Amino acid sequence: MASKDKPYRVYRGGRAKGPIRPESLKEDIKGGDGDAYAYKGPKRARKPRRWRRTILFVVLGVVLLFLVWALLGYLAFRSGMKDANKRLDPLAARALAPQHGLMLSNASNILVLGADTGSKSRRGTQGRSDTIVLIRTDPDHHRIALLSIPRDLRVDIPRHGEEKINSAYAFGGPTLAIKTVERVTGLPVNHVVVVDFGTFDEVVDTLGGITVNVPHPILSNKFECPKHTQAQCARWRGWRFRRGEQTMDGHRALIYSRIRENQLNPSESDFTRGERQQAVIQAIADGVTSFGTFVKAPFIGDDLVRPLATDLSAAQVLQLGWVKRRTPSSGWLRCRLGGTIADIGGVSYVIGSEDNALVVGMVTGKTAPQPPRPGSGLFGPGCLVGK
Repeated sequence: MASKDKPYRVYRGGRAKGPIRPESLKEDIKGGDGDAYAYKGPKRARKPRRWRRTILFVVLGVVLLFLVWALLGYLAFRSGMKDANKRLDPLAARALAPQHGLMLSNASNILVLGADTGSKSRRGTQGRSDTIVLIRTDPDHHRIALLSIPRDLRVDIPRHGEEKINSAYAFGGPTLAIKTVERVTGLPVNHVVVVDFGTFDEVVDTLGGITVNVPHPILSNKFECPKHTQAQCARWRGWRFRRGEQTMDGHRALIYSRIRENQLNPSESDFTRGERQQAVIQAIADGVTSFGTFVKAPFIGDDLVRPLATDLSAAQVLQLGWVKRRTPSSGWLRCRLGGTIADIGGVSYVIGSEDNALVVGMVTGKTAPQPPRPGSGLFGPGCLVGK
């Protein structure tokens, strides 16, 4: 071998250009079976979960449908309330005390008058307010008080002297009734609702009936006989109501609220009748604010207020509904004014008790609610707590 021949090659060194690429380990490319040459390439990208998007769209659709349905129901109800506002005597609206602030946060006194002009026995005669209930809402204390005023209570009616309080409506309509109730109770009346009993049953039927808890069995006196002949009416004993919770249609609810005598319990009086009327009012309020009524609201919104004449707006009624839903059972008061029976000039009156002023204090929350005093008789004034 020549001296110039070398047994190896000489390579020219130098710095490599660019980053150094690390050699991949066989473990990185091994498949699940341990084969180094089983690598199938990069995994397929996951598709987005479409079910989440579908649920979101469904929820948004339900919310939108709820809002649209609520709007349609409110518009129908508002239309009916506007008609009810037109039915109220403008003089009565001017006689009301102003409502300060929203009913959601301020106390309100609402006078409910039931004009018994729709019954067969009263048709064609001057109506009287045989139902007189003053409702006081107190949102700050979550209280609602219903004060029944007996229709035979002897009071001083402006410009007419001493008369039964239900005569005020006959003499001067809701305007004079408002002024008389304010004079008797000392409370300002902020709103008035006049219920025509002639179409009262239609509201209950529109609601699909109401549920009323009858505390005692009833066999009423004979009035508005449902039979077809006089002989059948002579044998008919009266309207019957069993004890317990029951669903009533419009006609039966109207009969129940008008019963004045119970043959099964002679101790019942016109005051007991007032308690029945309070129960019917509460049942109607529960029905109006129920979910079933909301579902039917676009179709029945205006029918619900057809028997009413009132100054309340649709927005104020909704506020009352919210106040009612927020009031617990323990926040309800069922109160009544009372007194003793007296015959004056051949006419039976209820002479007001001195305790009536205490009852008004219970209604306003100034004094604790107390039931009628022992020994106060069938017409003792007082308040009971709960529905």
